[in-house]
Amino acid sequence: MPSRSACRVGWPTVKLSILMPVYNERATLPSALKEVLNVDFPCEVEIVVVDDGSTDGTRDLYPSLTDDPRVKLVMHERNRGKGAAIRTAATAATGDYVIMYDADLEYSAAEIPSLLALVLAGEAEVVYGTRTFGSHNAYSYAYVLGNKGVTTFANVLFNCYISDLETCFKLMPTALYRQLDIRQTGFGMEAEVTGKLLRRGYRPYEVPISYKARSRAAGKKLTWRDGAEALWILLRERAAARRA
Repeated sequence: MPSRSACRVGWPTVKLSILMPVYNERATLPSALKEVLNVDFPCEVEIVVVDDGSTDGTRDLYPSLTDDPRVKLVMHERNRGKGAAIRTAATAATGDYVIMYDADLEYSAAEIPSLLALVLAGEAEVVYGTRTFGSHNAYSYAYVLGNKGVTTFANVLFNCYISDLETCFKLMPTALYRQLDIRQTGFGMEAEVTGKLLRRGYRPYEVPISYKARSRAAGKKLTWRDGAEALWILLRERAAARRA
């Protein structure tokens, strides 16, 4: 495993923690971990895998997947939700910065360095990977419309302009993420993270990324209820900002 001194000459000596929540991802987890470990990162990285109570045989894979010293594994005895898994991962992280990376292969780990470069160059503190949806990579029109609706709602509430509130690729200082004190245990954590960042005056720097949506049959778990919950969370965070 490279040390901090092994970072490329001229780059700040930082460490990146990649937070990977896993729930019933037996089919994709080996490829997802391999993809991350094969990326040529400009500095030291660790992958904090949190298994959120998988029951599909995913747990049988870990003995063969965690022999790399860059991989840290934490187990939840029961399913508690993506937000809870990310919270556990952020607590266990030892890096200076964190980024979320789902194990479902919808995102490309090879694009993480493009987000990290802005931080290392001192141009941004919080960076979002913004997805561009098209007919070749969108799960459904309703899903894309829902994402755009929630994002527009946030822009109106906080008088800002972001392009993709629900993106998984959110990179920020570990200390900042912990300060946000994210309490949503499910997919609502995405809206809570963005709402709390916007409420504190952070405007994420956005970088275009690729995206390959999977279908419901392949394991996609988001529903319209998650969209409705996101709207409520954003309203709550906006109201908190006014009280403050």
